[in-house]
Amino acid sequence: MTAEFFEKYQFKLKTAAELRGLIGSFPRENKVIMCHGVFDVVHPGHVRHLAYAKTKADILIASITADRHIKKGTYRPHVPERLRALNLAAFEMVDYVMIDENAKPLENLQALQPDFFAKGFEYTSGGLPAATQEEADIVEGYGGGMIFTPGDIVYSSSRLIELAAPNIQMEKLLTLLHTHNLGFADLRAALDKMRGFRVHVVGDTIVDSYTRTSLIGGQTKTPTFSVLYQGKDDYIGGAGIVAQHLNAAGADVTFSTVLGKDDLAKFVIDGLKEAGIKINAITDETRPTTNKNAIIAGGYRLLKVDTLDNRSISEGILEQLTTKIEGTETDAVVFSDFRHGIFNHWTVPQLTDAIPADVFKVADSQVASRWGNITEFKNFDLVTPNEREARFALGDQDSTVGALAGALIAANSARLLILKLGDRGAFVNRPMSGLGNEGNYFSVDSFADNISDAVGAGDALLSYATMAMLATGNEVIAGILGSMAAACECEIDGNVPIRPGDVLARIDQVEKAAGYDG
Repeated sequence: MTAEFFEKYQFKLKTAAELRGLIGSFPRENKVIMCHGVFDVVHPGHVRHLAYAKTKADILIASITADRHIKKGTYRPHVPERLRALNLAAFEMVDYVMIDENAKPLENLQALQPDFFAKGFEYTSGGLPAATQEEADIVEGYGGGMIFTPGDIVYSSSRLIELAAPNIQMEKLLTLLHTHNLGFADLRAALDKMRGFRVHVVGDTIVDSYTRTSLIGGQTKTPTFSVLYQGKDDYIGGAGIVAQHLNAAGADVTFSTVLGKDDLAKFVIDGLKEAGIKINAITDETRPTTNKNAIIAGGYRLLKVDTLDNRSISEGILEQLTTKIEGTETDAVVFSDFRHGIFNHWTVPQLTDAIPADVFKVADSQVASRWGNITEFKNFDLVTPNEREARFALGDQDSTVGALAGALIAANSARLLILKLGDRGAFVNRPMSGLGNEGNYFSVDSFADNISDAVGAGDALLSYATMAMLATGNEVIAGILGSMAAACECEIDGNVPIRPGDVLARIDQVEKAAGYDG
């Protein structure tokens, strides 16, 4: 798929208002027939339905259900509305395509008043369903007619998709870029613009340890493994790795955190200073520096030993943190919450109020297994929970991803939500734009080819999405670059900072795979 594909067929995409002007009022000389459906996967049944409909009129309008109204399956539609519309526009028999912004086609049936409304033969089995009868009442009410296409071949898009979801990553990406007048050059330019922004990261530091062993044997009387110690590696994680990702991306980073009075605290301070990060380390002698130690034998994790204290920080430490937030000149503040003491329902409002005016505010709350809630971070510019965290926060395990994202961004009063979906990619929900509802949200499929270690992918996404928003203010660029950074992290062992060169290489790889020439 190239830019020529869009240019060749997008002229057929029309709004209801445009169609009213093109087809005229009922009754009309040139007969109009309208078909409506989701068309998530176009199959032979659809082709025969459209071809038959065209034989009954001069003009065929294909109307498709907008993304936000599709309730079939948690992650549907698999094909976004713009691409579904273009797919239908590519058929010679289809004269115009309309994305119906309403939940049902009733309003546009009344507005356009096509001479005929075509439905599949399967809708006549056992009498008309209530929804079809409602459509028929409108059409017949103004003098139009219902046409049911022959039922010699019947397919189900849902059943086909359930067998195997379509792999259309590249088509979705190119459609997204083209819709927003963007190209791969814009992604590269955004990377170049990231350097020099000031970012203040506030959050819980975790030292991730990996104790390497080899299995000697097991006890016969008790479930005890004997292992031989081989070595131990420590990494700065939690909010500390977010600071490192941002630093690697080109930001001038200040990091405010709470540490214990121990050797691990010195390890954190020395490591971040060496990376060029300014650290405001507040010492709490009553708690240890949080440490999560994975015991590994022969490449397998046998056990994880956590040393931590999840008590809320004291009023004195809260005051110190608020002072640091108020007094740090910055372009963005990132709250990285692991629910290890700094953030809770008591401290979050006070820490949020301390953020200087006109500063870009970001929050991530990685608390799917603990008592944390991303909805506590109100009126932030960007929030980046994963799906489990979002469902935990809203007590919702049933809604589609689109409905879930809509409910969460409303609960947070956030400007931008990037919902992380693991190997499914990311779902981006943003404010209404000049593009209408079509510009309200979009999905980006995962760019990871070979997942080695997914730990830290969300941190990389948050960091690059934040920097992209600072550099461009463009939510589409932020969603794509954040997802590419996450893919880079997934393909590396360990949670290590992702650099712009890593993301640039991924852009080059994707562009080459796309055969992009626009």
